[in-house]
Amino acid sequence: MKSIRLRLLFLALLPLVVLLPLLLGIGMNRWSTSYDTLLNSKVESDLRIAEQYLQRILTNTGNGVQGLAKSAEIIVQARDGPTVLAGFLTSHRKDLGLDFLYFKATQDLSKDSREWPVIQAAINGISRTEIDIFSGADLSQLSPKLAQQASIPLVATEAAVPTDRNVEDRGMVVHTATPLNLNGVKGVLVGGTLLNRNLDFIDTINDLVYLSSSSTGSRQGTATLFLEDVRISTNVRLFEDVRALGTRVSAIVRNTVLDQGQTWLDRAFVVNDWYISGYLPITDSFGTRAGMLYVGFREAPFKATKRAAYMSIFAGLLLVLALSVPLFLRMARGIFKPLESMTKTMKQVEDGDLTARIGETGTQDEIGQVALHLDTLLDQVQERDHALRSWADELNERVDQRTAELKQANKKLEETFQQLVMSEKLASIGEVTAGVAHEINNPVAVIQGNVDVMREILAEKSQMVQTELSLIDQQVHRIDTIVGKLLQFARPSEYGTFDENVDLNLLLEDCLVLVDHVIKKENCTIDKKVNSSRPVHINPGELQQVIVNLIINATQAMGPDGILTLRVGSKTHNGQSGSYLSVGDSGPGIPASNLSSVFDPFFTTKLGEGTGLGLSISQTLIQRAGGIIIASNKPDSGALFMVWLPEVITMAQEISQAGE
Repeated sequence: MKSIRLRLLFLALLPLVVLLPLLLGIGMNRWSTSYDTLLNSKVESDLRIAEQYLQRILTNTGNGVQGLAKSAEIIVQARDGPTVLAGFLTSHRKDLGLDFLYFKATQDLSKDSREWPVIQAAINGISRTEIDIFSGADLSQLSPKLAQQASIPLVATEAAVPTDRNVEDRGMVVHTATPLNLNGVKGVLVGGTLLNRNLDFIDTINDLVYLSSSSTGSRQGTATLFLEDVRISTNVRLFEDVRALGTRVSAIVRNTVLDQGQTWLDRAFVVNDWYISGYLPITDSFGTRAGMLYVGFREAPFKATKRAAYMSIFAGLLLVLALSVPLFLRMARGIFKPLESMTKTMKQVEDGDLTARIGETGTQDEIGQVALHLDTLLDQVQERDHALRSWADELNERVDQRTAELKQANKKLEETFQQLVMSEKLASIGEVTAGVAHEINNPVAVIQGNVDVMREILAEKSQMVQTELSLIDQQVHRIDTIVGKLLQFARPSEYGTFDENVDLNLLLEDCLVLVDHVIKKENCTIDKKVNSSRPVHINPGELQQVIVNLIINATQAMGPDGILTLRVGSKTHNGQSGSYLSVGDSGPGIPASNLSSVFDPFFTTKLGEGTGLGLSISQTLIQRAGGIIIASNKPDSGALFMVWLPEVITMAQEISQAGE
């Protein structure tokens, strides 16, 4: 008796006392996880804004120096002598916000100066702006004030990598150089801005990211520029008016960002408090990770918000329990006895006595009606028990059999599709490999080795045949390129199988290398026009397969002496920006009756030569990347296939769309 009562009470109170708190706990845990994820996403967005500002600094610095180099005024000033030119550069250095700006003739550049990649690029006629790390000696040579500004005493920091250094005297510099010809004297115009102690730079980043929330206090943000793991410009405070210059980042962040080159998006201890932090590695012109860019905001306000939410929900739950439990207990008393009778009868039925019945309960309410119906159902159950058992066994056998058959059929379908895809690709590869049958690596290695031996034997006399030797090197390299691109097309799994940002212009050039022998065999003329196009996001191997298939189809459709038309450019489709690549031929075109069927599986006009799957698979690959492929006839003659793919959405576009 007591057990039935306890079980009834337990069942009545279980949803309220156990399930409701459990569901609330699960919900709060998921909310907390989503909340933390949102914070990390926000700091990632803040970090991208900071990164974009840093890139804008690089761009503006480079553009300013380039603009000065292209001005007519600097040429006029140079005619009045080095002193006038130096004064002119000093004046414009201040206008451009630079810490140094000078002109050096190419022949006057020291060996150390030529080693800077930005200066080397300028010598070669290319303007370049990068982040570079200057030693204390380099800065002193430019200006003693810069060396003094760059020097920062190191502050012992908990959890940082141990070091014996006491002072950071190197400087992180926005380094730019552009070629300049002054009255027949070729040289370079070099400028730069020192970022050590550049508080305007770091405060501007902080204002861009956190100014909108500074008045409400919802996010107390900070920003920092690191030279390796040392803070050289920051608005993180050691004390009220003392910035944490010279403090160092923790070892775990240094290992993740500087050693592994990954972006840190997580909570981290910053000087004296926990922050939701984002650290981005900064690479110098030599390709070395030379520092980090950091933004973050205090974690405490958000933890307080989560804690307050937890306490409010817990208090509300306690209030609901205090009001609901007594009410449930009072209502349960009127149903204990009938339910006990039902429980006893059901126990007998469970024990195998299908003749057990509840009988008269003495009540006419819903519970009494349920008892009467239950007796009727037990009668029916007794009659149908045997039939249901046999039917259930038979049904289970049929379900198991059908499931096994469906699994086998699905497996065979997948294998067949993969075989068809590979069959079509192998057909294209067969066309490509015919032209490189004799271009194998062993003869190439022998040729290259003998050329190197000739250089060693001839020594200085090799200059007499340098042109011939260089020509051999170029042709060997061309053979390696053809074989490499063929292998990349034939075995894409060894070269990456993931979607990435693809430049249609470059990919088209790779495809033309692969099908060069097919085009030459048919003596086709290529009419190629490449306009500006936007990057698209697709597996490059799959797109390469589509383009090679279209070019081979076009070449075969034209026959000898045809004209292969290739176009690349930007195009909008249904209001969405993207890029297109079209392949046209000068053949007879596609019959109007076949235009609607060219993308159907197994449809082919080359009976006995193809599977009819090339265009069908191409359409599947393009549609899977969000694009379209269209077949049509040109107005004059020949067929035209156009592939359109949506452009890659950049971070700046996402921010702009979110603002709209």
